[in-house]
Amino acid sequence: MEEQSYGSVARSTELKDYIERSHERCRRYKVSSDRVYSKRILEGRELFEKLEENNSLILTAAPFINNLHEFVRGSDFFAILTDREGCILSVIGDENILTEAFSFHMVPGAYMDERSIGTNAMGTCIEERAPLQVSGSEHFVSVYHRWTCSAAPIWDPDGTLIGTLDLTGYSDGVHSHTLGMVVAAAHSISKMMEAERSKLDLSERQVFHEAILDTFQVGVVVMDLNGNIDMTNNMACDMFGYDKDDMRRINARKLLRDWDSIRRSLLEDGTEYEADTDVFSRKNRLQYNVSIYRMIRGKYDSIVMILREVRKQRKLAEKLMGRRAIYTFDKIIGQDPNFVKVLDLAKKISDSKSTVLLMGESGTGKELFAQSIHNRSNRSREPFIALNCGAIPRNLIESELFGYEEGAFTGAKSKGMPGKFELADGGTLFLDEIGEMPIDLQTRLLRVIEEGTVSRIGSIHDNVVNVRVIAATNRELRDEVERGTFRKDLYYRLNVLPLRLPSLKERRSDIPVLFDFFMGRISKKHNKKRIDFSRDQMDRLMEYDWPGNIRELENYVELVVNTESVPDIFEVNRGRGDLPMAGTSGPSRRVASLTEIEKEHILFMLEHEDWNISKAAKALEIGRNTLYRKLEAYGLDVSIRDKVPEWNSK
Repeated sequence: MEEQSYGSVARSTELKDYIERSHERCRRYKVSSDRVYSKRILEGRELFEKLEENNSLILTAAPFINNLHEFVRGSDFFAILTDREGCILSVIGDENILTEAFSFHMVPGAYMDERSIGTNAMGTCIEERAPLQVSGSEHFVSVYHRWTCSAAPIWDPDGTLIGTLDLTGYSDGVHSHTLGMVVAAAHSISKMMEAERSKLDLSERQVFHEAILDTFQVGVVVMDLNGNIDMTNNMACDMFGYDKDDMRRINARKLLRDWDSIRRSLLEDGTEYEADTDVFSRKNRLQYNVSIYRMIRGKYDSIVMILREVRKQRKLAEKLMGRRAIYTFDKIIGQDPNFVKVLDLAKKISDSKSTVLLMGESGTGKELFAQSIHNRSNRSREPFIALNCGAIPRNLIESELFGYEEGAFTGAKSKGMPGKFELADGGTLFLDEIGEMPIDLQTRLLRVIEEGTVSRIGSIHDNVVNVRVIAATNRELRDEVERGTFRKDLYYRLNVLPLRLPSLKERRSDIPVLFDFFMGRISKKHNKKRIDFSRDQMDRLMEYDWPGNIRELENYVELVVNTESVPDIFEVNRGRGDLPMAGTSGPSRRVASLTEIEKEHILFMLEHEDWNISKAAKALEIGRNTLYRKLEAYGLDVSIRDKVPEWNSK
């Protein structure tokens, strides 16, 4: 175990000692004082794997980093979290200094260790294993001479260094207590990491357990199998109107009218109970959303009841939007190891309050992941509201997001309209194609995310909202930041928990699995037979790069099912309709629509059956009368026997 240090560095002579030691190391490492960028910057898959490896640290540290930034907001500071090697995991800060830092490539994936960028608080903190401050020319590289950075180590419960927390600002704005704030935040992160580990043994930590329950924004009641209450949180006590001592003397039968039947279902067949139902409080009868389930952990066998208020906002959201999140992780299909890693990480971050940025090409399933994250989180019973920033006219995005008051503009509804943030209150707001959002609205979006308040167009009042934002993009937002089309501070705020979804060509081993799934679902939907593919035909699909990803594969399978053919996917992509039928050869013909395909196929089968209507109808699996109607609809005359499809002509 390493010796942990959280105390501040006391004397200037000591400061000089560790700076001199650091500079000596830098000279030994042959670091140039003219260096501008870190020698090592991770990108792509390497960065994803690094973030995944440090997922627990990132999630635990996020609220503390946000609080630290809130405390110094507007003073030109930025906060950095690194791992034990000095690799930046997250950055958040004020726009001006963040712009300067970004120009030095101080981004997630950049290494701040002394070998990579010389003396700085993070790298030197890792070497010295102590909190410290590096100011002005004490930095080894000259580009950092305008700054003072203060860093402290973060330790895991075993006393091993796992990262650093840094707060950097212009030297003239740094206060003597800056390092103290950083030390306190790093210490809190370390303690929270320790608390997270302690949760694994809650049976021996009942006091801690109750403290955790009291942080939940729902009522929680834990009881034995007979309904005798063992534990409850403050929220449940407030809902029922009793204190904790009174609650422990009450049986669930006094709180729920249908308790006996609910208990019987739980014990006999494990049926969980969930409904908006009336409960008996101390003074009157109230309606709550009640979930009851049985929890068995080793020798402990308990019943847990969760109570939530039936939210008017949720009902309004469902009424206005007409939809909820329907996808869950168990509906996501894939066995490719890289894809499974992304899936596992998405599950881990589901309950975090931090924003999620889903990145990936079109058709990789970003909304499916967003809905699944929502449904796995503790917000799953609250609204899931989606907004496609690229599908709404520029002049309407503001009113869609933030809402408007009566008379705010010409055409406004007489009673106004809540925006997506208000509708998503308590739940999740999914912002698809976030890269398409006009840059002038990005400032308002950032303010809502950071402050948790939203003001309707035409209103002078702020409404407090509790919304988790999941954003998605098929663009490289970092490139958009460099081009000036996307705000840097918004990018870092959204990029707290990044998830990059692999394209289909990066998970080719999943193509047969996905193909089989779509074939079964689509053939059943259209009441058509499955089309079997030979090994060679499946190999062709495996060789194709699928620029449209899973959506393109699904559309291709639907084409196969509807035409009962096996068009070559490369030809389909090249001509958007070059569809040679299964078992044919020769040059293909461009087909404009499914109607045209059907017409050509009927001609092909008539020719194949020597223009015998009965045989052709049987081969097509339709009735003779149906075939005659189609011939008449397409203006085909059975007397024309020299007509053959162009794909079968020489």
